[in-house]
Amino acid sequence: MLAPKFIPYVLRQVVRHRTRTLLTVAGVSTAMFLFCAVQAMQAGVREATGTTSKDATLVVYRQNRYCPATSRLPEHYLQRIERVPGVAWAIPTKIEVTNCGASLDVITFRGVPPEHFTKHYAPNLDVIEGSADAWTKRGDAALVGETLAKRRGWKVGDSFSAVGVECVVAGIVRSAEPQDQNVAFVHLPRLQQGTGSRKLGIVTQYTVRVDDPRKLDAVAKAIDAEFAHDAEPTQTSSEKAFVGRAAADVVRLVEFAGYLGWACLAAVLALVGNAIVLSVQDRVREHAVLQTLGFKGGLIARLIVAEGLLIGVIGGLVGTGIALAVIRYTGLTLSNEGLSVRMRADGGVMLIGLAVAAGLGIVAGLVPAWQASRREITQCFRAV
Repeated sequence: MLAPKFIPYVLRQVVRHRTRTLLTVAGVSTAMFLFCAVQAMQAGVREATGTTSKDATLVVYRQNRYCPATSRLPEHYLQRIERVPGVAWAIPTKIEVTNCGASLDVITFRGVPPEHFTKHYAPNLDVIEGSADAWTKRGDAALVGETLAKRRGWKVGDSFSAVGVECVVAGIVRSAEPQDQNVAFVHLPRLQQGTGSRKLGIVTQYTVRVDDPRKLDAVAKAIDAEFAHDAEPTQTSSEKAFVGRAAADVVRLVEFAGYLGWACLAAVLALVGNAIVLSVQDRVREHAVLQTLGFKGGLIARLIVAEGLLIGVIGGLVGTGIALAVIRYTGLTLSNEGLSVRMRADGGVMLIGLAVAAGLGIVAGLVPAWQASRREITQCFRAV
C-alpha cells in the first residue's frame, strides 16, 4: 500500500510530461470505449437469448422460413391455436421491417389487432408519452418503443413513413421486454393493406402465451403437429430461442467483437507499459536521489505502480463514461430479421471497465517498478 502523503508526488510525475500523459490517456480511453461497447453488446445478447424458468411465450412461424417477408400464415389459424391444450392466448402478428439483414438502425412494424393489443399487450407496457386510447381510436396511429423513438428523435404527433406505411406517433411506450422497446405497434389491417401486398388474412407469425411455463415444449410440439399436414406448416419455438436463431448473425458478430475487446486490452497494457518505461528512464537519477534520502526500493516500486494505476483509472473513467453516454442516449441496437439485440450499458459495465483499466495500469507498471527497485545508487548516477 502507498501512504496518502506520497499521492501528490505521484500526481506531479503524471503531469510532468503532459503531452505523453495525454496521449497515453487518450489511447487508454479509446481502448476502454471499445471494450465497454463490446461488453454492452454481450450483455444485450444474454438478455435477448437467455432462457429462464419463467419464460412462457412461444413464436409460431412458417416452417423453413426466416426473414419476416417470407413467412406467411393464414389468419384463421388463430382459432385452432387457441384450442391447443395449454394455450392461454394467441395474437396474430404481421411484421414488416425496413431491412431484413443485420443493421444498427431498423424500423420494425408489428401489426396486431387492436382488441388483442388492449387485452394482452397494453398491461405490460408503460405509456410514457401520448395515449394508448389515441392509438386504439386512430387507424394510422403507432405506439413506438422508447428505444426506437429515442434513436429516431420522434415525439408524439410526429408523422413518419417506411415500407409503404405512413403513421402518426400516438404514444411512446416503455417495456421490460427488449423486443417491445424497438418496434412500432400498428393496427394489423393497416399493415396488411399498407405494404403493397394488399393481403388481408395473412400474418407473419403468432405470439402465443402458455398457461404454465413447464408446458412450453409440449405446447410447441402440439401446435406444429396441428398444422403438420396443412399447406402452410408451422415451426414453433420459445421466444428466446426464436430470437437466438433469427439473430444468429448478430450473435456471431458479437462473439468476434469479444476478441476485439481482448485485443484492446492488450493494446492498453502495451501503451501504458511503454509510457511508464519512458517515464522511469527519464527519472533514473531522481530515483538515486530518493534512495539517498532514505526511500527504499520497495517504496520506489510502489510509486511507479501507482503512476500506472492513476493513468489507467483516468483513461478508464473517460473511455467508459463516453461509452455509457453514447450507448444510453443514442439507443443503438443490433437488428436482424426484425429482431433486436439492444446494447445494454449500465453501472455494472462501467465498473467492469474501470476495474479492468486499473488492473492493466498496475500490471503495466510492475516490470519498470521491479527494474527501478533493483537498480543501485551508483548505477543511477552513472546513467546518462
